[in-house]
Amino acid sequence: MSGDNRILGLLHKAVSEGIFPGSVLLVSHSKKIIFFEAVGNSSLVPTVRPMTRQIRFDLASLTKPLATTLSTLCLVSQGMVGLDDSLAKLLPSTSVPEDKKKITLRQLLSHCSGLPAWKPYYLSLAALPQMTRKSQIRRQILAEPLAYPPATNTAYSDLGFMLIEWIIEESTGVDLYHFTREKLFDHLGCDAPGFIPLGEKSGFDHNQFADTEYCPWRGRIISGEVHDENAYALGGVAGHAGLFGTAQEVKCVLDCILDTISGENTPVPWSRKQLTEFLQPARLHTSSTWALGFDTPASSDSSAGHYFSTNSVGHLGFTGTSFWLDLKKKIAVILLSNRVHPSRDNEKIKEFRPLLHDAVMEEFG
Repeated sequence: MSGDNRILGLLHKAVSEGIFPGSVLLVSHSKKIIFFEAVGNSSLVPTVRPMTRQIRFDLASLTKPLATTLSTLCLVSQGMVGLDDSLAKLLPSTSVPEDKKKITLRQLLSHCSGLPAWKPYYLSLAALPQMTRKSQIRRQILAEPLAYPPATNTAYSDLGFMLIEWIIEESTGVDLYHFTREKLFDHLGCDAPGFIPLGEKSGFDHNQFADTEYCPWRGRIISGEVHDENAYALGGVAGHAGLFGTAQEVKCVLDCILDTISGENTPVPWSRKQLTEFLQPARLHTSSTWALGFDTPASSDSSAGHYFSTNSVGHLGFTGTSFWLDLKKKIAVILLSNRVHPSRDNEKIKEFRPLLHDAVMEEFG
């Protein structure tokens, strides 16, 4: 069996075993696409729709590296903020309580700030006017007891990236939606992912989206609007979730990262020196695999499998999305799926990801 057929066979088997209803896998080497296939369905209920390579996915936490982190990289590159600036400096000083004043931007990006992982803020926000919700959630985050003293442990945190969104807004006077559109993605020279604010016409047909979960809170199957409840309550745009895109649009961003690292004269809104720092393991705590906003392969049980070099970065998204980018081998593997459709209780993808990545790297790496 050829490598392509083996990989395609794994994807079809994943559909038949219920790992996800459908997926799109894109593999590139030195930016050239070497595998690009869609399998299964983008929706099962209320109607069955086949998956295509052009389907747009809720990228979930891929928002963190591709939107919030790269926006922060732009600001650091321009000297507007510093990685070791504290919250006391970056946010209105009267807003930050004493136990959080010394938390740094670097600690937020590398998930060792001490902030809790997640809180169901959407339950209380739903009763508030939309225009007040962002300021309310920020007050609530700053009021949260720290789970541990900063830099003494690592805990993946949505809350930290909600604060980074606030930092971007305070530093630029522009919200994350407009900043990513006008100052980040518009400068990459290719079609890139984007946020879809609630209530704003997206220009996309409903059938162009991979459906996600039946949401009991909203009482419907989610399609074309953000799956994450906190991001939904905030209007569809948040530092931790809300980005939508196709596999090729994710590739656009990863290609620009590769170009920068390789020294290509590509017009991007960040510096090579700062990007290199962002992509290195932060090592703020011995147990951490985190770089700044990006993850790196763990020495064992990594979702990247066994063959990505140590000079690799990636991230996972709750909805069933992921990317891994080997900066040494110049291989990108983008797996976008709707594994939460119609229920988030399906977690079979955890075992599938490393198997798929191993098969891809055995063939192309």
